Amino acid sequence: GVTLLVLGIIFTTVPCFLLSGFKVLNPNEALVLTLFGKYYGTLKKDGFYWTNPFCVCLNPGSERTVTASSGAGGSISVSGGNKKISLKTMTLNNEKQTVNDELGNSIIIGTIVIWRVVDTTKAVFNVANYKTFLSIQCDSATRHITRLYPYDVSDSNDEKTLRGSSQEIAEMMKKDLQARVDVAGLEILE
Repeated sequence: GVTLLVLGIIFTTVPCFLLSGFKVLNPNEALVLTLFGKYYGTLKKDGFYWTNPFCVCLNPGSERTVTASSGAGGSISVSGGNKKISLKTMTLNNEKQTVNDELGNSIIIGTIVIWRVVDTTKAVFNVANYKTFLSIQCDSATRHITRLYPYDVSDSNDEKTLRGSSQEIAEMMKKDLQARVDVAGLEILE
């Protein structure tokens, strides 16, 4: 009787454990896997996969943390999120910021960036959160490029301005931002 009970427990728990290794990937999604703290591999093609059940899927760009305070002065933190990395083209609409142009004039400028993840391993392991990293680098690139040019020139010369040469300035911002986010495996499309 004891042997049947032990075999019943084994044949019930082992399949449940093995089922946790099944993963489904939709088009334009990827999974970065680690096994006991070491990089195990990346799944990029859509389909149905079985992975080692001990593998952990990582995506720091989707981590969300909810913190609630308890009555005793302590706090409870719960984190979670989708572990799949989206390879789709995404849009970052950064907040408007006040910066100074070349002449020291204060201007309010907003930045919209179209981007995507091209190297999932770099996005997961090289930066803490690739979405936050992109946002901060976008602010930095905006400030850097804006300080190089005046907003507008009163006399008619061929000097580039933020207002009159917006396409050229946008291309310079794209190149500057791309150089900043290469370490995170991101591609700036526009």
